[in-house]
Amino acid sequence: MGYIVWLLKNQKKDRDANSKGTMLLLRVQLIEYHTKYMMLQEIPSYAYENFCEMYDAYHALGGNGMITKMKREIDELHLRRKVDEYGTNYKLY
Repeated sequence: MGYIVWLLKNQKKDRDANSKGTMLLLRVQLIEYHTKYMMLQEIPSYAYENFCEMYDAYHALGGNGMITKMKREIDELHLRRKVDEYGTNYKLY
């Protein structure tokens, strides 16, 4: 019985390490997307969709904080793009 408990504990440590590593990789990519598209002041739909999916995965792994603020800023960029596409005079700045 002791061996099974030891094995399960080690498997949990491995899963925790994999989750943490995945979360950190997602964080790096989210920061890179944010930096790039904030400088461009626009975000294409495909990039916005990728950002949202990465954010959801990051959040599900327990990430939050500054990335949530970045998500709001990316959401605003996407909304501005939608407004501009439809030729309305509304500005969300």
